[in-house]
Amino acid sequence: MTLFRQIYSLLFGLFLLVVASLGYVQFTETQSFLTKQMESDLNNTSNSLGIMLVPDLEAGDIVGAETLINVIFEGGYYQQVKLTWLVDGKQQVWENSVKIEGVPQWFIDLDLFKTIKKESTITSGWIQLARLEITAHPGFGYHELWRTMSNAIIVFSLLFLIAIVFARVGLTWILKPLHTIAEHAREISQRKFGPDMPVPKTTELKSVVLAFNSMSDQLKLIFNSLDEEVGELRKKNLVDQVSGLPNRQYMMGHLSSWLNEPKSGALVMAKLDWLEEVHSKYGYQVRDETIKLLSQKLKEHLDEVATSVVARIAAYEFAFLITSSEHEQTSKYLQTLIRTINQEMSKAGCKPNENFAIGVAERIGQMTVSDILAQSDNALQKAIKEDKVFHWFENTEKQLFTREQWREHLSSAINGRRFKFKWQPVQLNDSDNIMQRELYCQLELGETMVHAGQFMPYVELLSLGSLLDKCLIEKVHEDRLLDKSFEPIAINLTFQSLSDPKFHEWLNQFLRSTGLSERICFDIPEAGVYSDPDSCQALCTIIRDNGAHFGIDHFGRQFGSMSYLQTLRPSYVKLDQSFAYYDESEHSSELCRALINVARGLDIKVIVTGIEEIAQLDRFIPLKTNAYMGYISPPVDVED
Repeated sequence: MTLFRQIYSLLFGLFLLVVASLGYVQFTETQSFLTKQMESDLNNTSNSLGIMLVPDLEAGDIVGAETLINVIFEGGYYQQVKLTWLVDGKQQVWENSVKIEGVPQWFIDLDLFKTIKKESTITSGWIQLARLEITAHPGFGYHELWRTMSNAIIVFSLLFLIAIVFARVGLTWILKPLHTIAEHAREISQRKFGPDMPVPKTTELKSVVLAFNSMSDQLKLIFNSLDEEVGELRKKNLVDQVSGLPNRQYMMGHLSSWLNEPKSGALVMAKLDWLEEVHSKYGYQVRDETIKLLSQKLKEHLDEVATSVVARIAAYEFAFLITSSEHEQTSKYLQTLIRTINQEMSKAGCKPNENFAIGVAERIGQMTVSDILAQSDNALQKAIKEDKVFHWFENTEKQLFTREQWREHLSSAINGRRFKFKWQPVQLNDSDNIMQRELYCQLELGETMVHAGQFMPYVELLSLGSLLDKCLIEKVHEDRLLDKSFEPIAINLTFQSLSDPKFHEWLNQFLRSTGLSERICFDIPEAGVYSDPDSCQALCTIIRDNGAHFGIDHFGRQFGSMSYLQTLRPSYVKLDQSFAYYDESEHSSELCRALINVARGLDIKVIVTGIEEIAQLDRFIPLKTNAYMGYISPPVDVED
């Protein structure tokens, strides 16, 4: 029971007690007063009637006596008059049946008034003429007592209603700061640190509000310090201090994660020997300033062409990871890169198209980090050897389909829902239980099963992400996959679905119509949160309001503040795969620990991804993560 209801019930009970006490006092006092009034009235009537009967008794006029007695009956509540002549003992009795109107019978049956009688002797001088006995009728008492108590009850009821209304309004106003405190405490428990509460005028609540504001500020400060620590560790371990670009360590980790995802793109390696010429002519300070300006221009111009990661991996070597592109877009990216380099060379006083070389290797099929690094380096060395500006690595592997063929196949597969599922368990650290199962899809083309790594790049390039997500979610429901697993099922959402209002509306209707929404999880890529935070927040609100859950995938990959965790409040985060390969000697464990502490500080579960062997997992146990996944427990076909 809430404090408001407790206080309200107490006031309600006290008011009832007071009303009942007043009612009891009013009842007993009125009853006693009416009893005395009836006794006094009976005495007066007995004396008056005795005096008036004297002439009739002396004359023996019974008719006259009866007339007087009838007058008495008509003028008051009297039940019986008994007259006994003392001369001969003759007795005359008059009865009067008085009806009590306006009083319920149950009230009369309470027998609140006893029978009152008055007996007196009528004399004439010293001679006793007769004995008079009058019995009063309690009707007057019942009538007056019922009228008085009815009016009292009406008044008390009105006062009671007015009192409880004023008590409710007053308590609501008095306890409003307490309600604000409860809301603020609930937000703090959900790790939402809003503005400070206004200090109330109530002395007892003032200290409580000040304490809560202080606690909220301290928790906010702790989270901000953790966020700043993550930023500092990123700069220390993953950022090149001269250029401000990611360093070799970050590029290798990102490259590994990228190759484990269903993506397309290319890796471009550039060796800029003209920077050595700048160094020899103007010194290291001018060289470093030139590298810094070049890095800024590269980021500015290349981001307009395609999404990419630009890193400085050695003194005069840069790497460019184009995370999603086709050959034509990669070619345009290469042209922009060459143009930007030439512009900066001209500013530095160097001849364009000299003293630099670029090697390009496109991602085709299943590739490892070693494969794509070897191909890009091979292309770079060939460009240097042949004294060319750039060289494309000649890959003999042919694409499975052209772009238009992929469009036809994917559209047909989505309409016909020709997808098959695998799922991979997410194991809890402290037990053999499974936290959730992450779904992977395959495309059935005739007798060939095409894995996601082959067709997902074209899903994004052809803007089919929202349609594919709708298709897969509906197929999960139609195939009753939730009935085949006791654990929640995690579904990866594409970038297009995050920003598509129509998909948001459709998902809201779907989750409302299904009765198992609490067992569905949605993985949202961290890059999508940074690219369109408002749309992500809208989507997360829809998911949360319908009882489903969501988490952040590739957590820690992007450079930026972790404050979005407070806004979105995900149920879990999946640590980026690059952290599964961190090297203690490179101090990456500090960054990994800081990222985990940020999530744990907000009561968010942390799942480690990319685990392939026990030795990797053992490095994360001291960091107090919650669960792990990877090819240590590979995906398996969903049983029919």
